Amino acid sequence: MTDILYLRLKRNIEFSSMQEVRLKDIAYLTINSDKLQKSLGNMKIYQITQKDKEIVVIDSFLIIKYLTEMHPNLEIQLLGPEQTIIRIKKYKKSPSVLIVGFVWLLLFIGTAMTIMNFHYDVSMQEVQQKLHFLLTGEENEYPLWIQIPYSLGLGAGMLLFFNYFFKKKFNEEPSPLELEIYKYQQGIDNYVSYYENKLNNGNDPF
Repeated sequence: MTDILYLRLKRNIEFSSMQEVRLKDIAYLTINSDKLQKSLGNMKIYQITQKDKEIVVIDSFLIIKYLTEMHPNLEIQLLGPEQTIIRIKKYKKSPSVLIVGFVWLLLFIGTAMTIMNFHYDVSMQEVQQKLHFLLTGEENEYPLWIQIPYSLGLGAGMLLFFNYFFKKKFNEEPSPLELEIYKYQQGIDNYVSYYENKLNNGNDPF
């Protein structure tokens, strides 16, 4: 009787250096035999060594080839991603407070200059002055009753747009920044998978 193994690889996973990678670590698997499922899950797939830098790509074809060699009567049904990208975590020093402060100050000044230049380009002050004249019939060079709420609303709008206040989120929806980071990470993963397959050129890493 042929056993059917349903296998779904995890897209991304993190490991420490010099760690043994087992099938259950990089994939979800299910089979009608609990004993065989446990045995397959504990099967060693890869050994992370010092030669591995930061990323290791495990291709599903190589896993299927390896499993069929060990279990000829096993039928494998692959679901989901075709590769697992292992990111190797290495010890990193905590960033310097001075460097973090300098970067924060640089971003703060750059953002402030961008906002001020935008308001200057669209003549925001003149618009607010004319709005004040239309509503009150009086001319005022600094209509603070408009400018102060506008400034507070600008800050609140940015918080709502990015959906973050320090580490707290207002709702479960991803922010535009998170979506851009996700797209960027997908691009990196696709490039890594393509480059790794091209580099290996069919060589078996097991």
